[in-house]
Amino acid sequence: MSTSSPPPSKTDSPAAAPLPGQPTSKGSWKRGRWMVLFLALVCAAPVIASYLTYYVFKPKGGTSSYGTLIEPQRPIPPALMVTGDDGKPLRLASLRGRWLLISVDSSACDKACVTKLYFMRQIRATQAGQRERLVPVWLRTDSAKVPDVIREAYPDTGMLIADPAAIAKWLPNDAGTTMVDHIYLVDPNGNLMMRFPKNPNPSKIKVDVTKLLKFSGIG
Repeated sequence: MSTSSPPPSKTDSPAAAPLPGQPTSKGSWKRGRWMVLFLALVCAAPVIASYLTYYVFKPKGGTSSYGTLIEPQRPIPPALMVTGDDGKPLRLASLRGRWLLISVDSSACDKACVTKLYFMRQIRATQAGQRERLVPVWLRTDSAKVPDVIREAYPDTGMLIADPAAIAKWLPNDAGTTMVDHIYLVDPNGNLMMRFPKNPNPSKIKVDVTKLLKFSGIG
């Protein structure tokens, strides 16, 4: 006597075919997600590297930078006005878009003042193809005439008149110093980022500036 096979159960029925483009297994779906994450990390690597270099990896006994990092960063005050050679007022924040090396001194510009202007000029000159991204700025604390010899020696330095009281509220200084003792660095977003010490080593300032220009220029 012949016997018939039992009817197939629901569990024996073949699985529905995957739709076009749909992962064929959970493993494929997980691999796809990891690949997307990997690509995102590769794209973000330059930004991550710059933050790690300056804020995480620090050699024993000190930080990774010569200058003192300003934390939290201080944006240029929106109301801080300066006056150019044309006598017209402008907001200092309008200089955003490039890195600024800032020095503060009276228009008479003594030996220490000239030394800072020289350092800023030379640091900019050593940046080669990146030099146009860096602007030296001299914030003058009075409206007296700048000596011709200084004006002629530093034609690429912005010489702007500013209210010293307003500048002092923005620019911090080390203990036992004043703002005229320092060179400051402002990033292209207008944030005060770094303060260099009194009587600085220009070669070490150059190293910091070169790193920042390199990392911020990637991507």
